[in-house]
Amino acid sequence: MLKSNETDQLALLQFKAKVTYDPLEVLSSWNYSRHFCQWKGVTCSRRHQRVTALLLPSLLLQGSLSPHIGNLSFLRVLDLKNNSLRNEIPQAIGYLFRLRILRLDNNTFGGQIPDNISHCVNLESLWLDFNELVGKVPGKLGSLPKLRILVIHSNNLSGEIPPSFGNLSSLQVLSAAANQFVGQIPETLSELKMMRYISFGANKLSGEIPFSIYNLSWLSDFYFPFNQLQGSLPSDLGFTLPKLEVLNVGGNQFTGPIPASISNASNLMRLTIAKNGFSGRVPSLGNLHKLQWVSISQNHLGNYGEKDNLEFVNSLVNASRLELLQISDNNFGGMLPETVGNLSNRLGILSVGNNQLFGNIPSGLRNLVNLELLHLGGNKFTGRIPGSIGDLQKLQRLGLKGNKFWGEIPSSIGNLTLLTTLNFEENMLEGSIPSSLGKCQNLISLNLSNNNLSGTIPTEVIGLSSLSIYLDLSQNQLNGHMPSNFGILKNLGFIDISENKLSGEIPSSIGSCILLVQLIMNGNFFQGNIPSSFSSLRGIEKLDLSRNNLSGRIPKYFENFLFLQKLNLSFNHFEGEVPIKGVFSNSSAISLDGNDNLCGGISDLHLSTCSIKESKQSRARSLKLIIPVITVILLVTGMSCLIITSRRSKSKREPATPPSALLASVLRVSYENLFKATDGFSLENLIGAGSFGSVYKGILSHDDHETLVAVKVLNLQHRGASKSFIAECQALRSIRHRNLVKIITSCASVDFQGNDFEALVYEFMVNGSLEEWLHPNREAPRNLTLLQRMSIAVDLASALEYLHHSCETPIVHCDLKPSNVLLDGELTAHVGDFGLAKFLPEATNNLSSNKSSSVGVKGTVGYAAPEYGMGSEVSTSGDVYSFGILLLEMFTGKRPTNEMFTGNLTLHNFVKEALPEGLAEIVDPVLLVEREEGETSKANAHKQWTRSFSVKECLVSVLAIGVTCSSELPRERMSMEEVAAQLASFRNKLVKNMRGQPATYVTA
Repeated sequence: MLKSNETDQLALLQFKAKVTYDPLEVLSSWNYSRHFCQWKGVTCSRRHQRVTALLLPSLLLQGSLSPHIGNLSFLRVLDLKNNSLRNEIPQAIGYLFRLRILRLDNNTFGGQIPDNISHCVNLESLWLDFNELVGKVPGKLGSLPKLRILVIHSNNLSGEIPPSFGNLSSLQVLSAAANQFVGQIPETLSELKMMRYISFGANKLSGEIPFSIYNLSWLSDFYFPFNQLQGSLPSDLGFTLPKLEVLNVGGNQFTGPIPASISNASNLMRLTIAKNGFSGRVPSLGNLHKLQWVSISQNHLGNYGEKDNLEFVNSLVNASRLELLQISDNNFGGMLPETVGNLSNRLGILSVGNNQLFGNIPSGLRNLVNLELLHLGGNKFTGRIPGSIGDLQKLQRLGLKGNKFWGEIPSSIGNLTLLTTLNFEENMLEGSIPSSLGKCQNLISLNLSNNNLSGTIPTEVIGLSSLSIYLDLSQNQLNGHMPSNFGILKNLGFIDISENKLSGEIPSSIGSCILLVQLIMNGNFFQGNIPSSFSSLRGIEKLDLSRNNLSGRIPKYFENFLFLQKLNLSFNHFEGEVPIKGVFSNSSAISLDGNDNLCGGISDLHLSTCSIKESKQSRARSLKLIIPVITVILLVTGMSCLIITSRRSKSKREPATPPSALLASVLRVSYENLFKATDGFSLENLIGAGSFGSVYKGILSHDDHETLVAVKVLNLQHRGASKSFIAECQALRSIRHRNLVKIITSCASVDFQGNDFEALVYEFMVNGSLEEWLHPNREAPRNLTLLQRMSIAVDLASALEYLHHSCETPIVHCDLKPSNVLLDGELTAHVGDFGLAKFLPEATNNLSSNKSSSVGVKGTVGYAAPEYGMGSEVSTSGDVYSFGILLLEMFTGKRPTNEMFTGNLTLHNFVKEALPEGLAEIVDPVLLVEREEGETSKANAHKQWTRSFSVKECLVSVLAIGVTCSSELPRERMSMEEVAAQLASFRNKLVKNMRGQPATYVTA
């Protein structure tokens, strides 16, 4: 029979056995060389040497929780929060009769909550939030007499709230938000006289909140947003809840007035009742000196006819901590009080839009120097926009849409350098667009439409490369030619310059705006042909060029625009045959009225039949296209035969298959095709260069349409270039994955001087390489957010997992680095450059291959695995090492070849030694910018309950994976299957937490 303390030791070892991943090697101390009470994370009682606490939070542990945990019979604290433990929570937890604190939050536990937890009669604190638990909550939990904290939010729990919760007489915190609970709130909860925090937000609860719950006099946080609750708030609310600090019932169906007694809740910090049906006057809030948030938008509050609608705003002058005031989308009338300028200088959000307010903008508004969002749109404000608006230099979103402002836009608007969104739509503004707007280098959306603006469009505005969402200058009096620098707006999705007096030809540079979804240019005086560069706008959904003076033929490449849903070319001077495929096959999707010289098209268009001359010209054009294609095919076929014949006569050691035959591609291209596509391989089109060749941007014409491509031209004078060409063809011919660069075709030919020529043609990636984003130059600053970097990391892991584990023969990339990672328009990552790729025999597809090879170092210095430098054969673990280094670079912003890394200090060691406490010293500073000002300790506690998986924890988790993957010894590295699964899990948690943030009902 085992001694008691031997039972504890065995239970701990069984716990360790179920942990499959321990990157920080915390459990390495769990061995027989020392007493188990000295193991990391283990606390024992002094007298009997029994385990009383197991503390292993935030260590990136992966695996499952062993049922042997139930044998630690003296355990009082079990803390495993912030790991990646999965599978079900064992029923054996119920054997821990002495357990007081159980923290399993922020893992990936599934299954149901074990009802045996009800046997832990001494349990005081139970945290199960941020997992994947399902099913109903066991009613037996209501039998835990000492339970003070019950946190089960952010799972997939369903069913009704157990009425037995009313038996938890010691309960102070009940957090069950973000689940799938249905039904009504049980009245038994009113028995919880010690309750201080209650949260059932973001569920599917209905009916009324029992009035008896409002009598929980100790309650400080009342959190029920985003349900289907109805009814009204009790008139004596401020008296029955004297300790109330947070009242949040936003996003429900409450009606009636805001109780006047709310002014007696003197501790109130956050009042959020937005998106309901509240009506009547807003009572004075003058006694609520601690108020930080007032969000009462999207109700029926106020009365248009009353002048003192906003009297309550005057009462907020005493709220010195006020950060947010949202009263938009109500029935408020009158003028915005001058006292608004006397509100707290902490105020960051002021939203009064979509009411019936009139008068001028109060002059005192300039005092709100910390304002980040100002929304005055949808009212009846008049007068000029004051030049003092430029004093609000922290402003990020400014919305004045739908008012009656007149006069010129003040040039001081250029002082708002942090501005991201500017909306002056539907006013009476006049004069020219100020060129000072070009100083707003963070602007992503600009709307000046429906005004009386005149003059030309400033090149400084079109030069705002940050514009990525919206540019609307429509329905003004703008004139002159369009600026020619539209090519800078590569990420812009919407352009509307319709209904102006613009003239001249359409700039071909608009064709560089390849992410455009809508391009609206109707109602101007444009002339000439549609630029051929428009063939690059392959993601366009709506194109309107109507009511201009355009001429020439309708481009046939529009047939191949898969996303084009609406094409309006009416009332121009287009001529010739109308195409019949693609968007042209649907008469309701196109408009061609007012073009008298068009013919052909589908029958629904009722156009005249094209003349014989037109048909002959069409056939002639077709022949001009077909003959070169046939010629190229014959030439390639002939060359392939010659190559095969000549190689049969050579040594068997020579490759038997010509590169051009390695890709079963329909498209065949010649040197001449690629020469024309890249404008003679001009320096202007050069986008990259390496040891084996150069990469050019080009527009390849084929099959009567054009495609934007990247052409990799091999430097055949460089030793190994031709071998690299063959390796890349072999690697790419049979693999298909969304995160691998797509190859279109290849070319093995001769140039105009008769020299051998080899090239690969790829799909063009509009956002360039990851290298350009991680280490941008000053002229083109770029930045990736944490979520974007996480998504890119998941993309790369997915690609390598596919190459290593899903291909018929495993493929090792051998040269993973930022410059070989390309980003498309949505910043999805694609691994490219397979010039060093190797196919692995079964024997070397492992993580510990140490066979010798004389090939030499594979890859690039800093990213190549250290064993390669000692002659080891290529293995998948070499790619894992490169990925680990790349991961560290992505989140620290430091190259592995940074000059600071000398001697024994490497990027790997730099990160490993700093984690986790020294995170702030190593991480890319951009990722640590998070607004925390003005939050009280109570608000921080609330934030911890609703955002367990913080930015810091995410960064520590990802960097720990990078450290493990870049270990010096191959056997210590992870497989890409493990890496991909963990990174996806971290990314999903991050997304889930971001989506879980309270909404602020703001439109600008």
